[in-house]
Amino acid sequence: MPSSFSSIIRDSRIRIPTVTLVALAFTYASTVPYQSIIGISELGMSDGAYSALVFFAAIVNVSISLTLGIWSDRLTERRPLVLALSIAGMIGFGSIALIHSPAVFIFSVLLLVPMSNSTYSLLFASVRARTNQLVRGEAVAITSTVRALYSGSWAVAPGLVGLALVTSPSMTPAYGVAAVASLICFCLYFFFAPGNGPVRETIPNQPGFFASLKRVFAPDVFIRVFVMSLLLGLQRLSGMVSPLIVVHKIGGSVVDVGFLSGLTAFLEMPFMMMWGLVQRRFRTVHVLAFGSVLYCLYLVLLGFATAPWQLYALLGLNACGAAAILSLPITYLQDLIADRPGLGSSLISLNTFIGIGVAAGLFALGTAVTDYSGTAFVGAATGIATIVILLYLESGSGVRQPA
Repeated sequence: MPSSFSSIIRDSRIRIPTVTLVALAFTYASTVPYQSIIGISELGMSDGAYSALVFFAAIVNVSISLTLGIWSDRLTERRPLVLALSIAGMIGFGSIALIHSPAVFIFSVLLLVPMSNSTYSLLFASVRARTNQLVRGEAVAITSTVRALYSGSWAVAPGLVGLALVTSPSMTPAYGVAAVASLICFCLYFFFAPGNGPVRETIPNQPGFFASLKRVFAPDVFIRVFVMSLLLGLQRLSGMVSPLIVVHKIGGSVVDVGFLSGLTAFLEMPFMMMWGLVQRRFRTVHVLAFGSVLYCLYLVLLGFATAPWQLYALLGLNACGAAAILSLPITYLQDLIADRPGLGSSLISLNTFIGIGVAAGLFALGTAVTDYSGTAFVGAATGIATIVILLYLESGSGVRQPA
């Protein structure tokens, strides 16, 4: 996708948020695989206490994202918000790396880390504010490329951190890597992000906070966010059941789990770019529906797997469907509130929050009535039903038709 890359490179209002997103990915990817190990194994938290911490941290994350999304649309520029959230990341991740204390860990994971995580939707809002001025086909291709680059960092970071800490008695230095990544995000925006003038004034004629929230939870918007969350829940469900199928059913090992995860993440990058190209010719909803069908097919074949080599053979199908589910909803969700880049992009965090809950619910339901393979079938059936609902909503029978 040379045109998308060239558009990103030559336009600083797209280039800087994109490079910052690549750096931001290292804050997530270097810490998420080890957070439970640190909290439970190293700091002695109970399983219940850690689960509660993760749940409330997710609520804080979506609350901050929605609040900042609304606020950012009222400001003349988002740069100060990104700088402030980067500082929160430096303090939050850095304190966990330096101070081995349950209290510090809980405070940082509950407040400072979610603040850092909220940078994700804010950066996509910055990209969207610029691409709103471009031809739609070019805009959606740029968004897919940006998400692919973010995914590439996710693929690289865990392996690099794991190799660096293979002999370390503690995994907390991973949070030091995240703190450095937050510092890089701060420097990118402090030194290189173009400013739009002073931030003392707000943009006039913007709706108030509660009026903005009303737009998020309006039936025609929220139902579509929920449908996107159901699709995201399929990808999260696969992340829960596929390692268990590998280890407990088909005779694989944790090494296979690691290889499959890493290879899938690498393959997602070119597929995300491919979906971006396809979006130039077809409506986002139709492309997303097709990609989701592919992912449902993957879940069915995952449930029938009897040997590790079969999952390696499914890598392409897995990555192709996952790339659609992870990248295409960004444009779809932003289109739901197209005139408010910050508010529209905050729907990404709401979508993620609900999607995690959907995955947990499907996992609980599936494992209650069947085994891990059967749970994959439950996910596939849910996915097909969701695709039918999505196509119905956008067929002209629904209230709104995003592009």
